[in-house]
Amino acid sequence: MLQVKSKQQIIEAICQHNRTAAREFLINFEERALQNYLERLTTLQGHRGRTSIWVRPSDSRAITA
Repeated sequence: MLQVKSKQQIIEAICQHNRTAAREFLINFEERALQNYLERLTTLQGHRGRTSIWVRPSDSRAITA
């Protein structure tokens, strides 16, 4: 079931998964970008191997400079 979280809740969840993430830095991102990052962090903590799959969202660029 999808749980809707506020931007602050998403930032708190990110900080729990990535203790080096600074709240002051994360607050600058849009809520959808933060949600994508949290989903990625959550996926990384799960099963790894040949059957592990993560698909980059279509609205996310692969490389930014």
